[in-house]
Amino acid sequence: MADATSLAYRTDVAAGRRDTRLYDRYRTPLDLSVAWNETLDTIVAHRSVRAYRPDPVPAGAVELAVAAAQSAPTSSNLQPWTVIAVADPDRKARLAALAGNQKQILQAPLFLLWIVDHQRLTRIGDRVGTPAEGLHFLESFLLGAVDTSLAAQNAVVALEAIGLGSCYIGGIRNKPAEVAAELALPPRSFALFGLTVGYPDPAAPASVKPRLPQKAVLFRERYGASDHAGLIAAYDARLRGFQREQAMPERDWSEQASQRVRGIDSLAGRHLLRDVLHGLGFRLD
Repeated sequence: MADATSLAYRTDVAAGRRDTRLYDRYRTPLDLSVAWNETLDTIVAHRSVRAYRPDPVPAGAVELAVAAAQSAPTSSNLQPWTVIAVADPDRKARLAALAGNQKQILQAPLFLLWIVDHQRLTRIGDRVGTPAEGLHFLESFLLGAVDTSLAAQNAVVALEAIGLGSCYIGGIRNKPAEVAAELALPPRSFALFGLTVGYPDPAAPASVKPRLPQKAVLFRERYGASDHAGLIAAYDARLRGFQREQAMPERDWSEQASQRVRGIDSLAGRHLLRDVLHGLGFRLD
């Protein structure tokens, strides 16, 4: 009887944690009957961390992250990515300047650069006498970007499971040629994004940012109709509530997202990316 009572208690605790986590993610209840566990808890509780303690990451953390990354799916087992771990403060400072002066790059003890790497496959082709002509097509670059992203997200989950926090840095694409030079990247290699890593600073806690309701992103069988305007308006209101709690400037998501994609001036120089990629050795046929 004691064992049954203990199991029931643990089940109730897990269900309570599940409901709390899902409410935090959407700021409205999501009724799921799935049994909860630590893996799900880690994934759903994800938040971007932009303030870090000065402590170094523990020994083995980088290797664990890479093991998790290499456990992600990879198309045809091509494994077309490389990760560069940067801890040198001077190099981090130079990369931060290239990425829009984001202070979390300076503060985090570790900065991981995730590289779409076609150079390794090119060298293998040269060695075995099979020119890697297929790498010149846009599909191959897209494959590399997808595989690199899958790998990095696996690494994020592993790092969070051991108490570390992280934040993706897309600004590393603002100056891709300069980043390539800083990292001594060979031709046909491209820094897709960065990832700051470290222990979250408890003096600047980060909360879970609510996402769009599932009715706005989930359809069955075919792309469906939804009350788009109503769903977005409700999400704008929930996000404003989050911003008030975090003492952030209040701004509707619909306005913020629209401004982010309004035109060339909103892309921070990334509208030139195709030309830069050509210069780095990617043909993108």
